[in-house]
Amino acid sequence: MEMMDHTWPYANEAGQEETVLCDVLVLGGGLSGCFAAIAAARRGQKVVLVEKGAVERSGAAGTGFDHWESACTNPCSKVTPEEIAGAYVREQDWYSNGIAHYIECREGYDRLLDLERFGGKIRDTEGEFRGAEFRDEKTGLMFAYDYENRFTLRVWGSTFKPALYRELKRLGVRMYERTEATALLTAVRDGKKVGVGALGMDVHTGKFYVFRSRATILCMSRPARVWLFDADLTGLCEFRPMPSIGSGHAMGWKAGVEFTMMEKSVRAEFSAAGRSFPPYGTGNNHNTWYAATMVDARGVEIPYVDRDGRELSTVSERYRPAPGQKFFLKGGVIDNPKYEYRGPETLDFDELMRRGYQLPFYADLSRMPRMERKVIWGMMIGEEAKTKIPILQNYTERGFDPEKHRLQSYGTGWQSANFLEQERQFFGAPGGILNDWDLKTNIDGIYAAGDQLYASDCAGFACATGYYAGRKAAAYSAGTELLPYDPEQAAAEKKRLLAPLSVSPEEGTDWKELNRAVSKAMQNYCGGVKCEALLREGLDLLQSFEREIVPRLYACNPHELMRTHEVLDILTVAQIVLHACLLRTSSSVPLCFERSDHPEKDPEKDRVHITVYQEDGQVKSRRVPLDFFGDLREEYEKRNQEYIRQEGNHGEI
Repeated sequence: MEMMDHTWPYANEAGQEETVLCDVLVLGGGLSGCFAAIAAARRGQKVVLVEKGAVERSGAAGTGFDHWESACTNPCSKVTPEEIAGAYVREQDWYSNGIAHYIECREGYDRLLDLERFGGKIRDTEGEFRGAEFRDEKTGLMFAYDYENRFTLRVWGSTFKPALYRELKRLGVRMYERTEATALLTAVRDGKKVGVGALGMDVHTGKFYVFRSRATILCMSRPARVWLFDADLTGLCEFRPMPSIGSGHAMGWKAGVEFTMMEKSVRAEFSAAGRSFPPYGTGNNHNTWYAATMVDARGVEIPYVDRDGRELSTVSERYRPAPGQKFFLKGGVIDNPKYEYRGPETLDFDELMRRGYQLPFYADLSRMPRMERKVIWGMMIGEEAKTKIPILQNYTERGFDPEKHRLQSYGTGWQSANFLEQERQFFGAPGGILNDWDLKTNIDGIYAAGDQLYASDCAGFACATGYYAGRKAAAYSAGTELLPYDPEQAAAEKKRLLAPLSVSPEEGTDWKELNRAVSKAMQNYCGGVKCEALLREGLDLLQSFEREIVPRLYACNPHELMRTHEVLDILTVAQIVLHACLLRTSSSVPLCFERSDHPEKDPEKDRVHITVYQEDGQVKSRRVPLDFFGDLREEYEKRNQEYIRQEGNHGEI
């Protein structure tokens, strides 16, 4: 097939096909995918990693991240994996992935030590912050949020992806970069569906790939651009990278993988949506900025208070639990709050107004101790995601000096914009694939990690679950045979992928138009308040897009083709969400889910995971108890004795 754009600088391989054989196939080259590949390769498996971008800097953490949550086994920690994993589960009102959170808490520090061995930076080796309250002088480790219990580490996350890339090459992992995975291959063994690989396309040349494997690990992103998309400012329309849109969810759905909590979507918080400041680019005191001093328009300081409502008089107190409180969680989210108003670490805007504070608000780092100011503006702002160039470098070059200047907060409270109730996103322990204790899906041979899992979290979660899934998939692979695949499935996928190249731009529709249409449909029919009539109207509308718009989509080169495939996946994810919303016939506070036709909130009968999957083209569902994972420590140790003996020693290097 000939490309329509003759100026394209890469070879035209559209229509060509290559088959690749391996033991373990990893789809996605972010943190979880890299660690999954490393774990499988360490166990002697032939590993192939497929990544849409360039592995050295791809994924949500490609440009960096500033802190590592739940390093509970580091030598300075005063908490146990059981305590912190349990706190996560309780904080999320049991709509939580207890299995994955426990793996994160139990093995997360092991992965940090791995990263250090690979060349990543996890401690203040130069003594830049020597003497700071958050620095341990013996180990050089630096801590965030809770300085007493010391289980969240400040790290130089921008060094991590290059370090992982070097280790992948050292281990001989075959990396197919600039290659999008588009569909899972399945077969039937003993009457059961099993995974046998995946299909994909080179996004530079259009070449089609058949990846055959004994085990497959889904390590792709959570969905994005489902409710919010700006066709003119695509680089700002989402906090995560443009290619990270939930293709793994779409692939899983088509193959029959089971999902849960897909009805959960929160009002936009970390989306720029083309109309707000980039995340972390405005003054606030949450997450990366915690615990910045906040002042109002007059320069009057807004006090912090502890769990019990006691106003804190020093900066140091902001980083310590209240009397009688064992610990508090990431970013100032305090466990077991007792007091309605908890100070500027909350978004209690109305209470601040009642107390007489005047807009606008500002973050004033000049009022903080020098080391606290330096670690927020210079390390945290600079290592977190897209902050190094757009925020730290650009603001500094334009004259911002944290010793002299305040940085304004926008919106109500500490957000960078006011989002409408119908403008939502997958954030805050979102829905995803339901997993068992092997991080296996409901289909044998298919595993999942990182943002593919339901109630996924941050970097430590991704790395720990990726490595765990890699070793479980390697064990499965070593005991199974390479099964044949259906050539007709591959042929149909190849035809689907290349179809937009045959549509004329003069007669067709581009990917941006469809993305905008899906987002508007989801805002209108699956916004803040839902009901059956709206949800079914939304499904009908999305299905009409499939009939009327999808056949008219055009692409002039493989890059546009990739973008088109992404939006087709967004369309699929939107339909999963609508099906999940129809299945939950009550409202739920922890799931941020409200139905006008079923206003009863969290009735006992519905305090379950309601799953959604498809089988033979029909939408299916089942109900799973929230505590299905059992006793976390007991169940983990029952299945991981070899790891505990050989790798889980938490040794320093």
